Amino acid sequence: MNKHITSEATYYIIFAALIGLTLLTVGLSFIHLGETMHLIVGLTIATTKAVLVVLFFMHLLYSTRLSWVMFLSGLFWLGILLVLTLADYLSRGVLNY
Repeated sequence: MNKHITSEATYYIIFAALIGLTLLTVGLSFIHLGETMHLIVGLTIATTKAVLVVLFFMHLLYSTRLSWVMFLSGLFWLGILLVLTLADYLSRGVLNY
């Protein structure tokens, strides 16, 4: 069993980063960047927050390889579901009888 102990200061830093990124997301909603750029910046901030939560608060950073395999297989499955859903959504107007 891995016995890595993360310091309390690390949790406070990650918490402050998550609060800062949340405020950045709220601030972004008031700025007009164009549809595409707004989507890219918003998803980048959301992905960064998700990575911080998974690595530090869910302790995946210092977990075993099995935990990493389970996480990545779940992420892969989510990707498959999103691609299939997007394929269905984008092909709805193709066949007009």
